[in-house]
Amino acid sequence: MSIEAELREETDRWERRERLVYRAIPVVLLVLITGITLMQPLDGGEVDRATTLVVVAAAATWLALLYVAPERWRARQSLMIAHFVVLMAISALLISLAPWYGSFAFVGYLHAAVYLRGVWRYLGVGATAMIMAGSYLGGYRFDEAEFVWAWLVLSLIGGGIGGVFVYFTALSERRNQQQRRAMVELHAANQRLEDALAENAGLHAQLLKQAREAGVLDERQRMAREIHDTLAQSLAGVLTQLQAAEQTLGGTSTAQRHVETAVQMARTSLAEARRTVHAVEPELLAHARLPDAISDVAGRWSEANRIDAVLTTTGDPRPMHAEVEVTLLRTAQEALANVAKHADAEQVRLTLSYMPDVVTLDVRDDGVGFDPDAKRETGAVSGGFGLAGMRQRVQRLAGSLAIESEQGEGTAISVSVPAIPVRSET
Repeated sequence: MSIEAELREETDRWERRERLVYRAIPVVLLVLITGITLMQPLDGGEVDRATTLVVVAAAATWLALLYVAPERWRARQSLMIAHFVVLMAISALLISLAPWYGSFAFVGYLHAAVYLRGVWRYLGVGATAMIMAGSYLGGYRFDEAEFVWAWLVLSLIGGGIGGVFVYFTALSERRNQQQRRAMVELHAANQRLEDALAENAGLHAQLLKQAREAGVLDERQRMAREIHDTLAQSLAGVLTQLQAAEQTLGGTSTAQRHVETAVQMARTSLAEARRTVHAVEPELLAHARLPDAISDVAGRWSEANRIDAVLTTTGDPRPMHAEVEVTLLRTAQEALANVAKHADAEQVRLTLSYMPDVVTLDVRDDGVGFDPDAKRETGAVSGGFGLAGMRQRVQRLAGSLAIESEQGEGTAISVSVPAIPVRSET
């Protein structure tokens, strides 16, 4: 629980206790004094005793009506003034019957402080002091001058003391109201702070995402420059040398055919290197060019390896984020390379499927197959690097890669990645 909530709960608890005390005091005084009255002989005999009990019952009933009244009634000043007038009249009547009921009249001070407002508080205090002054003098005897002067002096003294009491009660009430307003403002400030912290957390997460994306882009651009300056330049040089060798070889010898194949592979590799360089741009393979790119890869691979390879596209082809399309293209290339190295297949079928949330690529061959669960040495000729790299690419996109294969039954590689649109940034 927050400090602000603890303070509010503590204040409410004290106010409940205070209301309970203010309600209990009049009842306790009335019961005690009535008990004393019943044990005392009254000057008027049984008639006075019975009259006193009737007035006591009226006082108890009047207090009970106040306590059970709705809160909105107690908030109406006119009703509380009427209640106070009746209560003081009952108190004066009790004092006239038995002077010691002046102790019960003390309730007037409490009710003036709690239920009256403004100048009415001080008028209520003055009225209570005048009623109680009669009890100090043994009852009301306004026909005696000495009583009147004594009554006035005691009324002034009681009114002054009661006024001071009400004044400090009013100060305490204002302080409580200020504390309540302060707690409300503190609660609002805490809420604004929590909202600001939540907003800052969102901004922090967004900044981290942007920084991560910027770092990825910088690294990709660095790798693109490295590929351009090293691999692409070297492939261009190899292609130039092969073309020169091709010109020096005549006829249709086996060497000529191998050189032509090498030239074609060098051109393909150079094109792929250049495509990788341009992969850092968000427009890579835009406008649904992925099916064409995979189809071209399959066609060149089929021609170079003398194995039938066909791509089938299902769903609605649409531009995907560059990372998605490059991952699928690289998966197709790696899968075809593995078929050429290990499968001894006669045909390969590629299926590119566009679905609402994912894009899948299936590559199936009718080759010799292998045991996917068998341990392979990393980097061995079995192709451990290829499958591991393929899986890592897919996992970076929160995708999945499944391999199904049996000895003599061919191999099926299935890749599924999220269908992220071209512009995934907000």
